[in-house]
Amino acid sequence: MPRTPKPSGRRQGKGYGDRRVANREPIQRFLIVCEGEKTEPHYFNNFHVPSSLVLNVLGIARDPLRLVSRAIHERQAEQYDQVWCVFDKDETPPDPFNQAIQEAERAGIHVAYSVQAFELWYLLHFDYVDVATPRVDYITRLREKLGWPYAKNEATLYRELRPRQEVAMRHAKTLQAQYTSRNPAEHDPSTTVHLLVAELNRFTPQSRFGDGESTSSS
Repeated sequence: MPRTPKPSGRRQGKGYGDRRVANREPIQRFLIVCEGEKTEPHYFNNFHVPSSLVLNVLGIARDPLRLVSRAIHERQAEQYDQVWCVFDKDETPPDPFNQAIQEAERAGIHVAYSVQAFELWYLLHFDYVDVATPRVDYITRLREKLGWPYAKNEATLYRELRPRQEVAMRHAKTLQAQYTSRNPAEHDPSTTVHLLVAELNRFTPQSRFGDGESTSSS
């Protein structure tokens, strides 16, 4: 009578390999096209993204309308799960600013805008800001809050501000909720950067920061 081979204890064959592939976390591909060449790219590039998230951040120094056109072009050239444009109201006239947001929405591209400047998002980590002020005052206030000379090309702001991020998220949501018109250019101050941060946090292991919290966009 033939002897039955003993199990080797090692799983072999196609079935095991298929199960390993099926258990892998799906890759999420983000493209973030920024108006600023340094400030915004430095911030988003400092997110601690896992291997399951591909983050491509471009700083191209273009006005909002051309920024949206570039994002559409990049999406056509390569497949992404989410495409975001990050830009400020700054010196952009109201009509082109609003038009850029509308064109992005029609193209299925998300927008993280700030009125007047990206530094408003930084300030919201410390205080609830709901009074329009000249954007140059943002820098002065940031220096007071940080306790050191803030510069627009500062590469460590994400790590410095991360412990206060939940505060900024709440402030940004409350600020945005006070505006009801479809005229973002007049929503001063306002920012939707928190929406992009929330999406990145969905795929970022929060435990690395020791807070165990997860942020959602809802």
